[in-house]
Amino acid sequence: MLDRSSCKRGFTLVELLITVALLGVLATIAFAQFAAYRQKGYNSAAVSDLKNAKTVLEAYYANNQFYP
Repeated sequence: MLDRSSCKRGFTLVELLITVALLGVLATIAFAQFAAYRQKGYNSAAVSDLKNAKTVLEAYYANNQFYP
């Protein structure tokens, strides 16, 4: 007869808790990196918009000899 204790299958509660904890840590790190990249993108867009505004103002000045 087979002993049932030697045929255990599945994961223990401790193994599942450790796995969930590790996934949580990895998700936190990934979210922090994503937020930093997103902020850099917003900053780059703002700098680009300011450069475009400067170009438009300089073109206006070249045509009208005064700033609006």
